[in-house]
Amino acid sequence: MNIIKYPAKSDWNSITLRPQRQRDDLNAIVNEVIDSVKKDGDDAIRQYELKFDKVSLQSLLVSQQEFEQAEAMISDELKEAIVLAHQNIAKFHQSQIFHGEKIETAKGVVCWQKAVPVQKVGLYVPGGTAPLFSTVLMLATPAKIAGCQQIILCTPPASDGSVNPAILFAAKLSGVDAVFKIGGVQAIAAMAYGTQSVPKVFKIFGPGNQFVTAAKQIVSLYDVAIDMPAGPSEVAVVADATSNPVFVAADLLSQAEHGFDSQVLLVADDINIIQRIIEEANRQLQLLPRKQMAEASLANSKFVLVHNMDEAMDIINEYAPEHLILAVDDYLSLQQKVVNAGSVFLGKYSCESAGDYASGTNHTLPTNGYAKAYSGVSLDSFCRKITFQELSSQGIKSIGKTVQVMAHNEMLNAHENAMTVRLNEVNI
Repeated sequence: MNIIKYPAKSDWNSITLRPQRQRDDLNAIVNEVIDSVKKDGDDAIRQYELKFDKVSLQSLLVSQQEFEQAEAMISDELKEAIVLAHQNIAKFHQSQIFHGEKIETAKGVVCWQKAVPVQKVGLYVPGGTAPLFSTVLMLATPAKIAGCQQIILCTPPASDGSVNPAILFAAKLSGVDAVFKIGGVQAIAAMAYGTQSVPKVFKIFGPGNQFVTAAKQIVSLYDVAIDMPAGPSEVAVVADATSNPVFVAADLLSQAEHGFDSQVLLVADDINIIQRIIEEANRQLQLLPRKQMAEASLANSKFVLVHNMDEAMDIINEYAPEHLILAVDDYLSLQQKVVNAGSVFLGKYSCESAGDYASGTNHTLPTNGYAKAYSGVSLDSFCRKITFQELSSQGIKSIGKTVQVMAHNEMLNAHENAMTVRLNEVNI
């Protein structure tokens, strides 16, 4: 854990820097996998599943029998938790349904928008050390509400070829049409280009490590849309003398345990609270089953002492965290100053875990500073807005001259003529 005291603004860039892998090395590996899947389809996927996930697969598609077995394998307690979370997520995203309104912009000129679902979507759900069945709910639930015609899901299988039963239960509950046992870059390539087993989709959603993020960005250049560049998880916490060090330490560790490349940032205006949080984090760390992973990510983390809360929020907005926790009593005034963040948690009781699972907000969020330009996943992510306009003869009279003049001055004579022939008719 690195404590940085009263950093100059010129040092903020180094504070907000995320741990990175060499980009050239990363892209070379990703491009090789993508090219192989494009060329050899299912055969390439099976080879990479054997190489990366240590599993030999006959069928990539999860069967109906496997879905039934999965439901029998998980406890009633977990089923009830997943159902409740699904209900809250559905309720929040249903509130985002778009209702277009017809607007008469000029006499005889009516314009409006209609929300149309993306027809085919592919969802990526990380597996491995932490099978994220909660991500299934976060992605498939709004996709179903939006009305997507085909929803497929890829997730890494275990070494015995099985998929985590909670992932399958959540997939069935939230309306996924097909689940495939494919992880990593090969999953992104399969959904982007299609294979003998996996249908090609129009948009890919879901978080992942740096390899998955790079793959999504590469395929999005020419071939398929993506939700956002969502990479390794991160959290920033703002604390002061009123903060509860036990709560804050738990929040920091909840992100640190995601992976070796996860990052946490603490910004506080009180050195005593920083020291108490570090002591508490070290105590709680010893109790974690994923201690080694959390310890590694904490090594990349920074604890920043600032002069005041205004300075704290300036650093936070420069960092643009995926998750932001305002763990102070006066969080209502601080939340007014939030400009760049994926999802914000207000006050000592609003732990980031609530948003990860069951509050109803979406946990698929921009990382690596992309919160400066991207929103998290919402119902809109699964829709396109199509605009319509209808002009009557009165509409031609209302804006015809304006269109003629503008087209003429852009030297687009055919554009000008398209309006002129109509003006000639309505003015007869």
